[in-house]
Amino acid sequence: MAKIGLFLAACSFWILLGQARAAELEQDLFPTSQGDLKITFIGHGSLMLDFGGKAIYVDPVRNLADYSRLPKADLILITHEHGDHLDPKAMGLLRTADTDLILTPIAAEKIAGGIVMKNGQTIVKKGIKIEAVPAYNIVHMRSPGNPFHPKGQGNGYVLTLGDRRVYVAGDTENIPEMEELRNIDIAFLPMNLPYTMTPEMVAEAARSFHPKVLYPYHYGTTDPTLLVQLLKNDPEIEVRIRRMQ
Repeated sequence: MAKIGLFLAACSFWILLGQARAAELEQDLFPTSQGDLKITFIGHGSLMLDFGGKAIYVDPVRNLADYSRLPKADLILITHEHGDHLDPKAMGLLRTADTDLILTPIAAEKIAGGIVMKNGQTIVKKGIKIEAVPAYNIVHMRSPGNPFHPKGQGNGYVLTLGDRRVYVAGDTENIPEMEELRNIDIAFLPMNLPYTMTPEMVAEAARSFHPKVLYPYHYGTTDPTLLVQLLKNDPEIEVRIRRMQ
């Protein structure tokens, strides 16, 4: 009986912790031509976007939130197959029979029932235009010639939500393809070493396509205020810092 009591107490603790984390999640609201877009900053590479009565998740991972207490997903986007971005159990808590799951080719080898998107492809799901753009390393390598994120394997995504265009970059560096991005209202750019970008690289990336609002995300122990200083003379780019370690 004592062991059962301890088990129930432990379960209660984790449920309450999940509720507390859900209540603490930061949110921003953006008006669009088709109603408000609400962005919930879950943490690390994980986001939730509420738009038009639809819940859109990017890279949901269980240790960041109690997904059993968040809305079921209409759309889930996975940027690549690494464990801090692809969590099948988190997706199991969010998916329904009507959920559209967007995967990279390698991620599709690990989880069934998704729609595979390669770099450069565009589709419309749940009335939302989704563009898959490249996400890869040029500089940072596991070993010579072996980048943390090889070209052609990972996706960033551009979502058109009403008259707003939202770019979630995935794990990438300031690659040349970013110069081709147009009319980005909101951008999420990763900023942690050795896997993605330095603050200087994020600043260079932002200057290449000029998002109206820039969120550094997936930034680990990097000080995000360094990015604010680097872009202080670029008033057309508003840098917003949220808890996205």
